[in-house]
Formats: sequence, structure tokens, C-alpha cells
Amino acid sequence: MTSNHPACCSPFDSTWPFAEALPGVVMRSCHFDPALLVAEDFSRSAIPAPANIQRSVAKRQAEYLAGRLCARTALLALTGRADVPALGEDRAPVWPAGVSGSISHSHGLATALVADSRQWRGLGLDLEEPLARDRALRLAEEILTPAELQRLDGLTPEQQAERITLTFSIKESLFKALYPLVRKRFYFHDAELLDCNGAQARLRLLIDLSAEWTAGSELAGWYCEFQGRVLSLVAIAA
Repeated sequence: MTSNHPACCSPFDSTWPFAEALPGVVMRSCHFDPALLVAEDFSRSAIPAPANIQRSVAKRQAEYLAGRLCARTALLALTGRADVPALGEDRAPVWPAGVSGSISHSHGLATALVADSRQWRGLGLDLEEPLARDRALRLAEEILTPAELQRLDGLTPEQQAERITLTFSIKESLFKALYPLVRKRFYFHDAELLDCNGAQARLRLLIDLSAEWTAGSELAGWYCEFQGRVLSLVAIAA
């Protein structure tokens, strides 16, 4: 840990947690504790804090700082440059030219991954705390399409909660991977989780997003348990 590494963030973890290795993709993670955040952490870490982050609560500041630190460390490993992705007007990270990437955080854990956009042109990463059974079932109709709801039949309540959490997470990853390519917002019912085998998932778009990404387009995703959370990834090869 370097002297300017903030006390609110743990040392970086370079673990690749998915069952399948994706060549050229670099991932870094760290834990963070908002209670240990101090006002000077952004300046000491040389992470610019946008105005809306400066005005936000400690939790939001800490997760932003941790996410950007993970992203900078991953970018340094990928490109040799310690760049920090800015915050775009659409609230998405602005990656350096020639780089695709994604950042996520959940309940004290932040992670980021990056790749050369000539190899992977779209990356979406999402971390989620597993939904409790009752909450998952309350949220099911907001997250799942009618076909996905039907596929819950025959699962135990615990399995249903796991499936709903996964569906939420991997659709978030899908949005993060595709939005930079289509520049069009879409929502939970605009895509469908077709199947999942414990490590890999298959998704299908239900609406047209662009001339390339039309209704019926299918994409692969990956998911795993990572430090007590659901971690999902959608990666679009160049």
C-alpha cells in the first residue's frame, strides 16, 4: 500500500473470479469503509471529485473514490498510464481513447475492469448483494419479463431469489456493455435472460437499439459468487 492510498480503502485485489478467462481484460477490486473516509482522501489520492460527488454523503463519496482507484490501477496495468475515468454527463465513466471498461460497487466492495477496445468493445460489470427472498419476490415483476417469471416455476423460494438477483445484475451489466455502443437507454423488460448454467448466461434483446443491435440479438454473460455478492459480466468482442 502506498503512502497516498486512503485508509478507507483496502489494498487492491487482482483476482479474476469468473470460470472463463477473457484474454486482455484486467480487473481490480478493493474493499472500502465510508466511516474511515476523510475530506483529504480525494486530493491525496489524486482522484478528482465532481461537484455532485463533493455534495453527496460519505457512502457515495467512498464508493466513487474506491471505484476510481480500482479503475486507475486496472488502467495502469493495461496501458501503463494511471488515468482516472471522468464522470460523464450521463453519469457513465468516460474511459481513455481506445479503452473500454466498467465500474461497480456494492456494500463496501468496489471493482473495475478494462480492456483494449480493439479486443473488447463493450464491457459491463455489476456487483449486487443477494436479494432477500421476500424482497426479491416483491421486485420480480419489475425486473423479469413474463417468460422469465414463468421460468421461476418449480424453483424453491431461495432459488427464485437467487435467479431474480442474477437477472437484475446481469441486465445491469448488459446495459453498461451496450449503452456506450448504442447511446440509447433501455430497461429491464427490454431484454431477457434465456438460460444460465451456474457460470455462463445467455441474454436476448427484445427491442431494437440500433441497426446492429436489433430485437432478437443474443449476447453471452458470465456470473459468479464474489466475496458474498453476485458479480456479473457482459463482454462484447470487437
